[in-house]
Amino acid sequence: MEQSLLFYYQAIEDSSRKMLEAAKAADWDAVGLCEAESAVLIEQLRYCARQEKLDGDARKAKGEIMRRILQNDAQIRYLAEPWLAHCAQEMQQGQFLH
Repeated sequence: MEQSLLFYYQAIEDSSRKMLEAAKAADWDAVGLCEAESAVLIEQLRYCARQEKLDGDARKAKGEIMRRILQNDAQIRYLAEPWLAHCAQEMQQGQFLH
């Protein structure tokens, strides 16, 4: 069953990589879709993780995957900052809904 746990971690990493690619292209709709995909995978992982545990090698692989996911996330946040600032400015000006 460890393979299924690692599968979920790898699928989440793949989704985060797609999210980063979309953010680099300023395709925020695609970022949102990838984020929703990740949320589903995370819930599936949580369910699976309640029933199975990883051994030492699998935990090491998980750690490497998590590091890459966090790196992707940091890059996505960096790329999203200007867009988020723009949204905040439009909301303050009352233009966001128009």
